[in-house]
Amino acid sequence: MSIEIKVPVLPESVADATIATWHKKVGEKVKRDEHLLDVETDKVVLEVVAPDDGYLENILKKEGEKVLAQETVGLFKAEAITEEVAKTVPKAAEPTDKNPVLTPAVRRIVAEQEVSISGISGTGKGGRVTSADVLAVGNKKETTVLSTPQVETVAALGAREEKRVAMSRLRARIAERLLQAQQTAAILTTFNEINMQPVMNIRQKYKETFEKDYGVRLGFMSFFTIAVVEALKRFPIVNAFIDGNDIVYHGYFDIGIAVSSPRGLVVPIIRNAETLDMAEIERKIAEFGEKAKNGQLSIEEMTGGTFTISNGGVFGSLMSTPIINPPQSAILGMHKIEERPVVENGQIVIRPMMYVAMSYDHRIIDGAESVRFLVTIKELLEDPARLLLNV
Repeated sequence: MSIEIKVPVLPESVADATIATWHKKVGEKVKRDEHLLDVETDKVVLEVVAPDDGYLENILKKEGEKVLAQETVGLFKAEAITEEVAKTVPKAAEPTDKNPVLTPAVRRIVAEQEVSISGISGTGKGGRVTSADVLAVGNKKETTVLSTPQVETVAALGAREEKRVAMSRLRARIAERLLQAQQTAAILTTFNEINMQPVMNIRQKYKETFEKDYGVRLGFMSFFTIAVVEALKRFPIVNAFIDGNDIVYHGYFDIGIAVSSPRGLVVPIIRNAETLDMAEIERKIAEFGEKAKNGQLSIEEMTGGTFTISNGGVFGSLMSTPIINPPQSAILGMHKIEERPVVENGQIVIRPMMYVAMSYDHRIIDGAESVRFLVTIKELLEDPARLLLNV
């Protein structure tokens, strides 16, 4: 009996998808729940598995073709796999150093980097090969290619290679949304700087106890998230957005945390951040980071959000003007902590300072409100006791 292979149900915010990779060939026998293909949306890669024992009868949509939710992309022939037939069914490879199990995101990077996974030592959970492992090998490969004898060979041949690669759905979506933000919002950016010494003192004093008690490291992001939520409570217009001729105010605080992934920038959402303590926030951030690295973030985890925090400082950025993530009205950019001379009580002292930037939609947020919002975050972080006292 033939079974239609269909695109999974897509959320309302996702209009279509693209066939990324067929992992089985027509006629190839597979077992129930074996991986058949990857379907890529502008947010995540979805895996489609075999509905039963049998074989792939026909491929109706090829790699690179756009498809809609529940659209039939192939036909599957259900067939009871007897002991004789089972001998012809390719067995799922056991994870070994030469043949590790890979997630869809990692498989894509392997293809893009054109590297061999043989011998790669996985640093992920249970020895799983991660995207960082593959990229590390890819970087070594590039370094090898640019060694002196080979550079001379390329120069001698006068090679001027170009490579055209189709933009991924995620990258295309990022480009679309950033352009939309620039064209539809009146974006301005206000700057300030924060003395991070008080927060660093707390981290230094309690980091070991915190990690021992809660099983997660104490980072800067939880401090910023709590400070942002408190500032949003005081300036609710920053947590609102424009819908036609209306302003929609949120009675909750869903904070987007911009995370770099092998496929591009993604923004998973910490739901109801106002109800979470620092340990819970740090756990969510750690979970999002691991999922982003392995391409396992769900569409639901990246949908919505009322305000976004982006941390370019982890890459060494000293200053930037972040772009709003529509339909949100503002975004906070964190940057590199750098020791600088500052004046305190008439004396020049060295302090670990961080520039912060808030980009906002001037159609809804006035300049005075944006400055006071950012100053509130600065004051809360320079005197963390205020976070506990709500003053």
